[in-house]
Amino acid sequence: MIRLLHTQHTFSDRFIAHMLIRNARLEVELVDQLFNSSEKRLARTLLPLARFGQSDRPRRVLPAVSQETLAEMIGTTRSRVNFFLNKFRKLGFIGYDAAGLTINPALLSVVVHD
Repeated sequence: MIRLLHTQHTFSDRFIAHMLIRNARLEVELVDQLFNSSEKRLARTLLPLARFGQSDRPRRVLPAVSQETLAEMIGTTRSRVNFFLNKFRKLGFIGYDAAGLTINPALLSVVVHD
């Protein structure tokens, strides 16, 4: 790898750019983990899955994501994800039906509310 980085300058430039972007992303995730609640991190994860911002209508979350996967994504337990999903449902931010999970754009208020 070292030889390749020394001889292939284009590859070396791309590799370093990739590593810098990855490092910046890890720093953002660490700050998010340290300073944001599990509830806020869950909301911030669900909104992009629902393609929030592309229309005013609630969207289905595709593909279906298990509570275990969501827990791993936000760094908490499945039981906490279940608790917050039930809370979001009771508040009308999400809905369940036969087709899947529907995200209401009002879920954004969880993210921006402090």
